[in-house]
Amino acid sequence: MIDLKERQTQAVSSKSINDTDVHRFHGWSRTCWQWFRYCLVGVANTLIDVLILNVLLWRFPTGHVQTLVAYNALAYCGGAASSFFLNKYWTFGRKQRPTSKEAGRFVISIVLELLSSNGLVWLIGNALHPFIANTLVWGNASKLLAVAGNAVLSYLVMRFWIFASRSHQRPKQRITSHPAVSRLRRDAFTPLKITVPVVKENSTRASVSVILPAYNEEAVIASTVADVLETLATWTLDFEVIVVNDGSHDRTGTILDSIAAAYPRVRVLHHGVNQGYGAALASGFEASTKDLAFFMDADGQFDIRDLERFFPLLQEYDAVLGYRIKRQDTWMRRLNAWGWKVLVGMVFGVHVRDVDCAFKLYPAAFFRTQRLETRGAMINVEILYKFTRAGYSYFEVGVRHLPRRAGRATGAKPSVIVRALRDLFTYAWKWHREEGPVRHKLS
Repeated sequence: MIDLKERQTQAVSSKSINDTDVHRFHGWSRTCWQWFRYCLVGVANTLIDVLILNVLLWRFPTGHVQTLVAYNALAYCGGAASSFFLNKYWTFGRKQRPTSKEAGRFVISIVLELLSSNGLVWLIGNALHPFIANTLVWGNASKLLAVAGNAVLSYLVMRFWIFASRSHQRPKQRITSHPAVSRLRRDAFTPLKITVPVVKENSTRASVSVILPAYNEEAVIASTVADVLETLATWTLDFEVIVVNDGSHDRTGTILDSIAAAYPRVRVLHHGVNQGYGAALASGFEASTKDLAFFMDADGQFDIRDLERFFPLLQEYDAVLGYRIKRQDTWMRRLNAWGWKVLVGMVFGVHVRDVDCAFKLYPAAFFRTQRLETRGAMINVEILYKFTRAGYSYFEVGVRHLPRRAGRATGAKPSVIVRALRDLFTYAWKWHREEGPVRHKLS
């Protein structure tokens, strides 16, 4: 019995040591990759610095040293700005918006780097002088060693001071999915628990079709549908929920079929293969049977309760369009969205605050009389263009945008962007050639 206990103790100790070694290995591995990314950023920043300097010399030739120094300062600032953003978002993975504290610390670090560079050259030069007689070799060796030392110091300053964040050290909170998606524990469907609180008198008597396009959203789709059903059930509202499974490869379709079997208000449409966001919306619009058509992403980044503020506006406007407040996406997606909005405004004359916000309420009659042609990311542009051309009015309302709890966004994939740009110019040429339809409102 004693030997058995000793062996168990030794096994536990061995496992603890192995776990510690694995943890250390992964920690060193992450640090090495981080250092590698930092070095690549350094190379990119040097190229940007040199490129800016040469562009200035090409466009504005000069023979004055003072002007050359000014050009060099501008080029250095360009490289520094590139260093700030690339290191923040790529090297150290800080996805939050830049803060004034980070910017201030970065400026201080640049000044310190200039001082440390000169200091290192002085120290290394003195140390190497007795051993290297050739001045050219001595000077370059001192410079290169100083650059290497300065790079290490700069990396440490950025990691532990400029972009230091405790958030990445905290353990990730466990996301508790709805029982319907607990496939790791059981495959059987567990009915959604929908509690119906005090019913509120709604400000519209119109019926609503809620359309939810979904693609590989098994982790959140059940909770999203549950929120919609629970919320709309309290508004004395005649509604239906149409979920379009756009060729998902995970268990999204299975979960939705289980929900639809338990709740008659839920209808599920399946695409055999992924056809695109626009195709999913078009299928939902064609299947809708109510007075109003509302669509919302199924990824859990919107709160269906914001829809309640839309209904009173229908007394004066034909549609209500949401725009995201404090959009919870990466800076790259926000930059892409801004560029897309500007381009759409120039090409189609459609000027809204958030053209692709997936939280919009339209009259369903519009979709029964208008044929939607696009099937990709252009769908929102097409709807707005044809909606305004047909003489309808709309009002814009800010809605909450929540962090994505699971899954991955696909809107920024290169293939999606290329398709959107292709459709933009193809349909712009086509629609501008067509004669505008008679502007009238459908009763």
